[in-house]
Amino acid sequence: MKKLVVGILAHVDAGKTTLSEALLYESGALRKLGRVDHQDAFLDTDPMERERGITIFSKQAVFSAGEREITLLDTPGHVDFSAETERTLRVLDCAVLVVSGTDGVQAHTRTLWQLLKRYEVPVFLFINKMDLAGADREKVLAELKRRLSGGCVDFGAAETLAEEAAVCDEAVLERYLERGVLPDGDVRGMISRRALFPCYFGSALKLEGVDALAAGLARYAPLPDYPQSFGARVFKIARDGQGARLTYLKVTGGTLRVKEMLTACGADGETAWEEKADQLRLYSGTKFRLIEEASAGTVCAVTGLSHTVPGMGLGFESDWTSPLLEPVLAYRVELPEGTDPHTALPQLRLLEEEDPQLHVVWNEVHREIRMQLMGEVHLEILQRILRERFSMEATFGAGAILYRETITAPVEGIGHFEPLRHYAEVHLLLEPGEPGSGLTLGSACPEDQLEGHWQRLILGQLALWEHPGVLTGAPVTDLRVTLVAGRAHEKHTEGGDFRQAAFRALRQGLMQAQSVLLEPWYDFRLELPSEQVGRAMSDLQRMNGQQNPPETAGEETVLTGAAPVAALRDYAREVTAYTRGRGRLLCTPAGYRPCPEGARIAAASGYDPERDADNPADSVFCAHGGGYTVKWDQVSALAHVDSGLRLGKPQERETEAYRPRRPSTYAGTVEQDRELQAIFERTYGPVRSPAFQPPREPRRPSTDDAQAGQAVREAFSGEEYLLVDGYNILFAWDELKTVARDNLDAARKMLCDLLCNYQGYQHCHVILVFDAYRVKGGQGSVEKYHNIHVVYTKEAETADAYIEKATYEIDRRHRVRVATSDGPEQLIILGHGALRVSASGFHEEVERVQGQIAAALAKNNQKTRSGAMRTAMEKAAKAGKV
Repeated sequence: MKKLVVGILAHVDAGKTTLSEALLYESGALRKLGRVDHQDAFLDTDPMERERGITIFSKQAVFSAGEREITLLDTPGHVDFSAETERTLRVLDCAVLVVSGTDGVQAHTRTLWQLLKRYEVPVFLFINKMDLAGADREKVLAELKRRLSGGCVDFGAAETLAEEAAVCDEAVLERYLERGVLPDGDVRGMISRRALFPCYFGSALKLEGVDALAAGLARYAPLPDYPQSFGARVFKIARDGQGARLTYLKVTGGTLRVKEMLTACGADGETAWEEKADQLRLYSGTKFRLIEEASAGTVCAVTGLSHTVPGMGLGFESDWTSPLLEPVLAYRVELPEGTDPHTALPQLRLLEEEDPQLHVVWNEVHREIRMQLMGEVHLEILQRILRERFSMEATFGAGAILYRETITAPVEGIGHFEPLRHYAEVHLLLEPGEPGSGLTLGSACPEDQLEGHWQRLILGQLALWEHPGVLTGAPVTDLRVTLVAGRAHEKHTEGGDFRQAAFRALRQGLMQAQSVLLEPWYDFRLELPSEQVGRAMSDLQRMNGQQNPPETAGEETVLTGAAPVAALRDYAREVTAYTRGRGRLLCTPAGYRPCPEGARIAAASGYDPERDADNPADSVFCAHGGGYTVKWDQVSALAHVDSGLRLGKPQERETEAYRPRRPSTYAGTVEQDRELQAIFERTYGPVRSPAFQPPREPRRPSTDDAQAGQAVREAFSGEEYLLVDGYNILFAWDELKTVARDNLDAARKMLCDLLCNYQGYQHCHVILVFDAYRVKGGQGSVEKYHNIHVVYTKEAETADAYIEKATYEIDRRHRVRVATSDGPEQLIILGHGALRVSASGFHEEVERVQGQIAAALAKNNQKTRSGAMRTAMEKAAKAGKV
């Protein structure tokens, strides 16, 4: 039978484990149907899972559907255990995403969708709980198309299935129109390319729609092509009841046999370890059977391996990149009195093997152990594991926010390591990366300058370690590092020399760069009684959060948006208190963003990068038979290699990141903005400076030459552009909000017509921006509506983000105003040197312009009537009638 690995994913309480149970029961793999609420579900094998009614650890089961053997991986649904889910995604052939028919797309559903997109996993959707009151099939399908993808198609609607599916791909649509049929191969191809997402509706608890889903997986799920050579991906480390170490892996090529030797290579390409696979276990729930060999597509547990870690590649498979979801809180482990930390540390290291995101760290200075956790539930589970497995009654101190650091402009880092009889020099180009990209490595160094094996060693060592920043010592992220030059000595260079040079080059570049402190954010969903909405919105505004318009769900109101973790971490308790237990706050990690309090936090941390002996930025040169240290800011003058980069020269550095900005000025709204400007300047410094200043001032380009002076003068001479935050204005103006309640399209058209008149009279360029609306495939669009431009942002891009980017781009040559009442966005606009006008202020402007247009038309009509009367009298006089 052909093998297929399928993962089940969902937000908490969507019925994921119930669906897994139903699939196993309907296929005949289970004789009795268990239930989560009865604490007898087949895949809830841990007592903690049965008590809490949630999945904590990923589980495996095997069943047959048609001619396929399906390995089902049930993943945790709670956000605190998302890292376990992410590790499992990397071995899936396809996934089933479960959505509650009554709750719809939740914040965590969106997070899972982004993870599936990142790892390019084909997705089937099962909309569960359709038997409950309030579940509307058409409404849910429309939401899936709007919030996930336009490729979501109802596979239960046989009459329209072929046409709806074919529309998802132009080539398939052409063939369908020619032949009139849609072959299964075309459907599988679209699913494999993530252009089509089959949707099945039902109730897992009542076994409705489960057979259709199983049949759909057997018929349409794409099967991977496996090579003949051996390869495997490790995704989980666990221990059985006897303490034996289990390495869970998926064979992705060839065959793995019992007693076969497995090896892994280090960063230098040489064999790092070699161990024998003692047993191959094929698990289904808590039971397993031993197998002699595992062919490609098999998920099994291997004993006898002690060096494997989650994310490791074996055979031809390479190791995985860093995960997208990471903990945002660090806790101090408080051990019972009399417990030696050095005794507890090895036990905690065993847990770190199973969950690498724990990041167990021993702080020698403070003599304490710290661990990173995802949240309160994660902490409670860990406490119980420590008590049951190691008889350790540990507690945890107050959690601290895990910050990150990045840079704002390109810089070259140089590292030289040349003590006696050693030699290596490395030049790295450091550039800001995309948000959420982590550390990205590459090489642009020719091999005739530095041999390929040295280049691979440098990049391998940089990828292996976490690198601290220079503001607080927090890890750097969203950083693109490119090896641009290097040199080795034919006799005296060793592998460790390039490790030293590479680390010093990265550190030296960070010391020169303009750094920014990043703080973690949560996407939130707040459900609460309608009478408490005002209090909640006030709290969220105080947190500097971003809010979407309130939504009504029955007798409750739902608020969604994003806010800093530091503000939301304890807010769930407040919600419970002021709603008397009727409110619920759900938070999902939403990446990192610049921290407004970065300078204060950096100063409070007391971190001095020049005193960090473990991470030196200085280089070591050799003279007179001995090595000597050269300070980081003097290394470039003594470097042996010229990389060709000229980032430090004024004429080269007047790039986008360093172009002189014109100061912010106001016309008509100065009084309203004084307080806002004062807040901005207290937080970031004067408006004329870039936001988020680091403790040290980087070198700035000279503006004394004529070209620079001309650039500054040109900044004031452009035309005026007006960017309008569409939904912010639409829900702030009463007349538009009233129309929007009944017909959102009509309200948008009214706003467009008002702005067309406004642009025609004011002679400015109007750009109206709407959040991710009418976007198929997430590409976004720009449309011309009469004389204005209307922008629909791409999927997952907010109007705020588009406006911030557009403001920065346009403001170099033109005058820019932005109409919005979004507080955080106004701060950023000020920093970019643009003008802002509030929604109420802009409403007054538009009304004034409408009045002036009406007056001009009335005056013109009067002139027309007077002219016509005068012409008639002249004609009459000529005719002798007057």
